[in-house]
Amino acid sequence: MSDALSVKIREKTGKSAARELRRNDEIPAVLYGLKDNLSLSVSSKEFAKVLDDKGRSALIDLKVEGGKQRKVILKETQTHPLKELYVHVDFLEVALDKAVKVSVPVNLVGQSPGEKQGGIVNHILKTLEAECLPINIPQVFDVDMSGVELGQVVHVSDMQLPEGVKVLQRPTEAVASVHLAKVEEEKPAEGEEEAVEGEVEGEEKDGDAAAEEKAPKKEESTQKEG
Repeated sequence: MSDALSVKIREKTGKSAARELRRNDEIPAVLYGLKDNLSLSVSSKEFAKVLDDKGRSALIDLKVEGGKQRKVILKETQTHPLKELYVHVDFLEVALDKAVKVSVPVNLVGQSPGEKQGGIVNHILKTLEAECLPINIPQVFDVDMSGVELGQVVHVSDMQLPEGVKVLQRPTEAVASVHLAKVEEEKPAEGEEEAVEGEVEGEEKDGDAAAEEKAPKKEESTQKEG
């Protein structure tokens, strides 16, 4: 089931027109259609609601003002560098009988027994590239961690995928793991390091002095020979 989102045709383009839209809580958008491209505007609140309800990979019914509905997915979004705001959205129209490639978030579910033993969960792949028909696009991939022991790794091949969905990553790629935290070796205190260096230097000097005492002097040996 897709989610409906109303959009308007955008007559004006350019930076000043885009800023005006954002001041009115509208987001500039572009629809890359199967047969045409359209400049649009969409309500920031309605757009955020669709994403919150169904996720970024959802199939969306785009209700274009004065036109027919389009089946679309999100192609790309741009956000404000400092604020949690969308500043531009690209929609991609899709044919329901042709497979599409989308990024689907990975969600770790449940507590690993390894965590109770002091292990740390490492979430390695946060999203997976999936290929499927638009009507089969999953909102999220859930990974059950309740059976993952300490030292174990969950690979792509271990995941339970919905019917009709193919993951494009290699089956051997790691999705999550549970391991003990590495304990760093304690470094000696600064004073201790200086003391050790002093001892080494002292030993070297003593060794050099002893070598000098053992070595015969050239002048003395010459006199004796005479």
